[in-house]
Formats: sequence, C-alpha cells, structure tokens
Amino acid sequence: MTNQTKSEKDRVVIFDTTLRDGEQCPGATMTFEEKLEVAHLLDTMGVDIIEAGFPIASDGDFEAVREIAKRTKNAVVCGLSRAAHKDIDRCAEAIRPAKRGRIHTFLSTSPVHMKFKLQMEPEAVHDLVISQVTRARNHTDDVEWSSEDGTRTEFDFLCRCVESAIKAGATTINIPDTVGYSVPEEYYDLFKRVRENVPNSDKAVFSVHCHNDLGMAVANSLAGVRAGARQIECTINGIGERAGNAALEEVVMAMKVRNDKLPYWNKIDTTMLTRASKVVAAATSFPVQYNKAIVGRNAFAHESGIHQDGMLKNAQTYEIMLPETVGVKQTSLVMGKHSGRHAFIHKLEEMGYKLAQNQLEDAFVRFKALADRKKDIYDEDIEALVDQEIAHSHDRIHLVSLTVIAGTHGPQRATMKLDIDGQVRIEEAEGNGPVDATFNCIKSLVPNEAKLELYQVHAVTAGTDAQAEVSVRLSQDGRSVTARAADPDTLVASAKAYLSALNKIVMKKQRDMPVVAAAGH
Repeated sequence: MTNQTKSEKDRVVIFDTTLRDGEQCPGATMTFEEKLEVAHLLDTMGVDIIEAGFPIASDGDFEAVREIAKRTKNAVVCGLSRAAHKDIDRCAEAIRPAKRGRIHTFLSTSPVHMKFKLQMEPEAVHDLVISQVTRARNHTDDVEWSSEDGTRTEFDFLCRCVESAIKAGATTINIPDTVGYSVPEEYYDLFKRVRENVPNSDKAVFSVHCHNDLGMAVANSLAGVRAGARQIECTINGIGERAGNAALEEVVMAMKVRNDKLPYWNKIDTTMLTRASKVVAAATSFPVQYNKAIVGRNAFAHESGIHQDGMLKNAQTYEIMLPETVGVKQTSLVMGKHSGRHAFIHKLEEMGYKLAQNQLEDAFVRFKALADRKKDIYDEDIEALVDQEIAHSHDRIHLVSLTVIAGTHGPQRATMKLDIDGQVRIEEAEGNGPVDATFNCIKSLVPNEAKLELYQVHAVTAGTDAQAEVSVRLSQDGRSVTARAADPDTLVASAKAYLSALNKIVMKKQRDMPVVAAAGH
C-alpha cells in the first residue's frame, strides 16, 4: 500500500501490552529499569498505545506506569483498571503526567464469569459498566472498556453492555478472546454482528485482544480487523498469560507482506522488530523459540540442501520477506581483541544500542575480557554481553570469583566469592555435580527459600569456545522469576544466571507491596 493510497479508515492502531499482559506470564517479571527501557523502545518503533501496567496491583507497578507516562514522547500511555472506583482513580493518577493518557477498564460479562468470579446478576453488571466508564471518563476523554471473556458472553447482553459503555463515554471497545477458545470465522462473525447490532457502534474504535491457547491468536486478531476492528492488542514475542498473546511482529508483518489480502497499515518501523524481540527476551529472560515466526533464530535460516540451492539461485524461492525489513543482518565476524573503544561504540550503534556512559565503559571492559578468552567475537556474543550488562546494572549481588573442582572422583566442590551490597563474602560447598555445588555456595552466602524450577544451557554461537547462555527460573512465595546469563565458562554463566534471578526476587520484594493479584482479560 503506497502512501498515496493510505486512508485513516484502513489504519490499524497497535496497542502493545507487553508491560502489562506480557509481564503476567509466570517468570517474566521485569525490573523497574527494564520496563522503562522496553517502553522507550516501543515508543521509538511506532507503537500507538503502550499499556504500561496495572497501577493498583502494587506500588512498583504504579511507579513504573507513572514514570513511563512522564518519559513517553509519542505513544498514548495506558493503565489497566478493574471496575472499582479506587482502581480507576489510582490508574488516572498514574497516567496523569502523560502527554496523552488512556484508562483501560474491564469487567467480566460471560455467564460463567458473572456467576463464579463476580457473583453478580447481569443487571448489576450492566449498571457497573455504566458506572465504571463514567468514572474513567471524568478523568480522561480516552477511555477503553473491555468485556472480559467477551467471546463466551451471551450476544444480546454483550451488545447491551457495549452500547451502554459507548453512551457513557468509552471511545474504544475491546472484545477479548480471554481464554483463547475462538476460531477466526467465529471471531469475525462476532465483531461483524456486534457492530451491526449496536446502534452507536460508529462512535467507538473496536479492538481485538486474543490469547494463543489454540495457536490462533494472530489469525483471530486479523479476522477481527477484517470485520471492522481497528485496534490490535498484542505483545512482543507473543508473551503473556498461559500460551501468550497475539505477537506484535506477526500481525504487523502479516499486514505488510500480505497487503493484497489484508489492505491495512500501521505506524510500526518493522526494521526494529528483531531488536525489540531481543530486548524483551533479555528483560524477561524468556528465550525466543528458534522457529518463531519473524524473529526466531531460524526464521531466515536454510539448512536443507534443496532450500539452499533455491536460495542461491533466487532468494524469493523460499523467503517471502527480506531479512532486512525486520532488522535481521547477516552474522559477521567483526570484532576481536585488537578492536578499540571507537569501533566497539560504532558496532553498538549499528546494532541499535544506546548505552549510558557508565554502562558503555563496563560493557567495553567486559568485551575486552571476552576477546582475550574467545578468538572470534560474533554479533550474538556482543548482544549477550550488552544485554547482560543492562539487565544486571542494578543488581545488589555480584559474582566476584568462582572456582570449581569437578570430575569423575566426587564429591564436586565449589568456592565462591560474592559482593553483597558492597561487602565481599566467601563460601565453599560440595554438591552432586559442579552446578549443584555452585548453587549450594550461593544458598550458603544468600540464604533463601527459592525453588529451582528451570535450568537450561545452550551455546550462543558455534564452536567449542562459544559462550554458554544459561537460563534459570526460581520461584518463591508463589511468584516465578527467570534470568539469563552468558559466559564462555558454563559454570560461571550458571552462577550469574542464578544470582540474576535471585536479584530480581530481592529487587521485586523491595519495590512491590502487593495490593491485589494481577488481572487479565
């Protein structure tokens, strides 16, 4: 679609909920600083609305939404709120500093939710819809109302609630597939019928919010758009509760590549999609599956001989989009131990990184240390190193040194030195294997009740001197956190990943004073 043919009626608004619905994914908790970094990236890449959090949930969530509201230059900053007046007022307070703010308030409307979750009669629910939208509208003229579990709501009641929400001042109406149960034809039909049966439907923008429990979140979202919805709620990498949400990169590229069948447009700079994917993966410590559409490591890789032969003759034989359109560049050997600070800074800029001076210095020192241990430095090595620097810059616990004795004659033994809030402590521990011994050292130095739920290792690049990237998930008090770390030494990477997860638990405890459980729709 050329600029000349673009019209506002074909524009699809991109509503990103990575920082709200995405962060509710078990283990995907982000620190305050990581949320600010992700929000800045979303704003830069052209996201229209950033759902920054759920302000009533905790003081930490409130602070993050408020700070993002202060810093965001282009996007609308949105906060989520339940139907309670105190929720709506708290949300309004959090978004107040924004150039443009939105209150997104929701209420369950399906028979099963009304009966068992709300324990309210339909008439009372309908009255509450009017009350909550009116309350939100008193704070801002940009109000979104969601019918939680909309796809399982009785049709006539859904239409009645939607009509009343618009009459009360809602400017966006979201009908979410909360449980990921819909199929595209069904979702298309629902939006078409609601828009035809609600008399004032032309007074609001309709929005889709789909979960991926049956793997159809993107297909359902696009079906809703074909039926007249003009806002898609999505997340980077498709992260979110259970099987996740519709992936931003997939809906955006579907509209771009198949504009013949999906003649819509949006404001996303697609060359930033891969970078956004990596930043969110690093912040949440949730690795992207290798065969993930658009941003997966194998999305533009061709192993099969037949495919490779076709690619050499003409890339269009097996590629439907150019890798550069989503920000993918060919991996190259560009750096080594003789590379200087200027070359390193230039490389970071080329890769889309903008670091503060102290972060830059620390990253350069670590790069030189890595270059002394590893002959060839790939782009992926630099990404792992810098992402780790950003992720761990606010940690209270740092690894100073680690020595491990391992082999066939056990028990294995580890000696570890940690810097904890500026005080250096040392410990020695045995274990059933070197990793167990290493983690036992940490438990002795930083006593905790955290349970190890996941321990995973993979190589960042090829070769026997490749950096090992380790993922660790810890759970404590019903909350899971995931962290990643990379190092040429697998045991050092393991210790760093465990400590990073522990740091997240410590930081989260300090910042958050939970008020309510996080909400989802």
